[in-house]
Amino acid sequence: MDKVIKFTATVFIVIFVVFISILAYNAFVENAYRQSLVSTYSYKCTISSDAVLTNVTLFIPVPVDNAGNSPMVERFSIREVNGLPPEWKTMLLGSNKGTMVKISTPVINPAQNGTMGKEYTIELTLRAPSPRLIDTRTPLVNDAMFRPVQDLRNADCRETTGGGTGKGTCYSYSSAVYADYSSSSDARVSIGSEVAGRNEWKIFEHAFNEYQTSISVLMTGDQHGWVIARGFMEVGVGSYDVPVIKK
Repeated sequence: MDKVIKFTATVFIVIFVVFISILAYNAFVENAYRQSLVSTYSYKCTISSDAVLTNVTLFIPVPVDNAGNSPMVERFSIREVNGLPPEWKTMLLGSNKGTMVKISTPVINPAQNGTMGKEYTIELTLRAPSPRLIDTRTPLVNDAMFRPVQDLRNADCRETTGGGTGKGTCYSYSSAVYADYSSSSDARVSIGSEVAGRNEWKIFEHAFNEYQTSISVLMTGDQHGWVIARGFMEVGVGSYDVPVIKK
């Protein structure tokens, strides 16, 4: 009888120790994830021209969620965007289809920068923290995207994407850019914009997950209206083996 009692007690102690160890491990993992988690957006918009443009007005989509919110909107509203020329006037325009930044300037002149005949590029950038976990799996539903998004289709992932890990899922889509300016008939103007949302943390080693999306358009000669922009999106890149943070 004593042997049975000792055996039962030993088994109970082992189970109890294992149970406590699992709880302690899970608490450590959750705390390490919570304390090290950083969520960040990286945004870039480039406007390039190889000729003089006059009376320039551009409407370029700004990444927003379905409610029209994003750090990019906040930064544009107070002109805290790196590379934004001081003479450019900007205004945010929102609708149920999306949010755009209106850019107005009398002239874009490559010669002012010693690049006449070559492509002159203005690059607007910003990096902004997110107060919440970024939805890198379904950003079209819950996070910052260039909108409107039309003709969404599955697409092959590019070699340059994937962040060095297993690639995510890729899509192509169409959006829109408005351009109104006068130029020579052979002027080439390109507009590109991209945003990436990334969550990073460290439990035993550094890990992350992210999504990225971009739009681009190439125009020749005078422009006075809306232009279809090509869009690309990759979601679900990186690791999703993370604990659920208990609020």
